[in-house]
Amino acid sequence: MRLVVAGSLDRELVRYQAAELTYPEPGATTADLPDGYRHLRRRVLVGRGQPVFATAAAVVMSWEMHRRAGLRPAATSPTADVGVTVVMCAGLGRVGVLAACRVVWVLGEADRRGFAYGTLPDHPEVGEEAFVVERDADDAVWLGITAFSRPNGLLPRLAGPAGRGAQTMMTARYARVVRDAVGRREG
Repeated sequence: MRLVVAGSLDRELVRYQAAELTYPEPGATTADLPDGYRHLRRRVLVGRGQPVFATAAAVVMSWEMHRRAGLRPAATSPTADVGVTVVMCAGLGRVGVLAACRVVWVLGEADRRGFAYGTLPDHPEVGEEAFVVERDADDAVWLGITAFSRPNGLLPRLAGPAGRGAQTMMTARYARVVRDAVGRREG
């Protein structure tokens, strides 16, 4: 786990571009989640209709969901794509905890869009998290978040329930951000 100054994220991004993932199961959020990790699955209704789907997918795929949820991201691409590296600063004021990740898969179907990223060194967790926007046969639009993770290092392990609470809080923020972004776009 590393603390960083928010203004240094571009330098941090360069540092992590060649880093290797910290777990041996990249892509596992597409199937059965691996043993040895905490598992998280959340599915939230965000609205109905194609305009809602398009807006929700754009917010998720552009790092805007992360930004509006209170993180400060810097990425090698403005949108999620396989191989893109993203570093984020989570914290109050100018200093925060660094979270470095790499996009490991992207979904670009007509009614399903999303991606997953996996952790890089110094991230407080080890694992993967996926964000998928889906429009079902009834025209309902859902945000699905799936993750497997475990603490990376002594401090995150000592955080115990507080660490799990932080992940739950961020998941709720992501869902709120996407719901707020679609606003009255139902159609």
